[in-house]
Amino acid sequence: MGDSTVVAAGTVGWGTPVAIPGVVNFSATPDGGESTFYADNIKYYVRQTNNGYTGELEMALFPDDIIAEMLGWEIDANGMLVENAEGVAKEFALMGQIQGDAKNRRFVYYRCTASRPSQASSTATESVDPTTETLGLTMLPLEHNGKKIVKGVIELSETNQAIYDAFFDAVTLPGA
Repeated sequence: MGDSTVVAAGTVGWGTPVAIPGVVNFSATPDGGESTFYADNIKYYVRQTNNGYTGELEMALFPDDIIAEMLGWEIDANGMLVENAEGVAKEFALMGQIQGDAKNRRFVYYRCTASRPSQASSTATESVDPTTETLGLTMLPLEHNGKKIVKGVIELSETNQAIYDAFFDAVTLPGA
């Protein structure tokens, strides 16, 4: 995760990405639709809209400092994570690599926001069943060089070894 900050008018930058261990599940569902115009008794024109994605990120446990940064919460002097109802959420980039992907593709969603994580707890039983936390994600388009981009995906090739190896060092925009 790298937090998004406005660098100069019309540009966006991210801090150094932070690795967060413990991902259990990640899902991204396209957000958009289809607009259809009919003429001559047929579909005359069809246009797809791409509003990004909505999804969920399930973790063994979200680190308090990451939650505080994403959601605008606070960690007080005693180390207590304080949910501030007026906290302002920050946009961030979400990067990852899916283990088991035959092509070892790496991905980045450039403009993400998170919702408060859901939590569930249960009483102790004869077996230990770990509980997880899940938060909702919205991945929005980002204006870049006159285009609205949502995500980037890279796989290792003969020509991009250095870029692929450094992928998680910084959030990189297309063509950079």
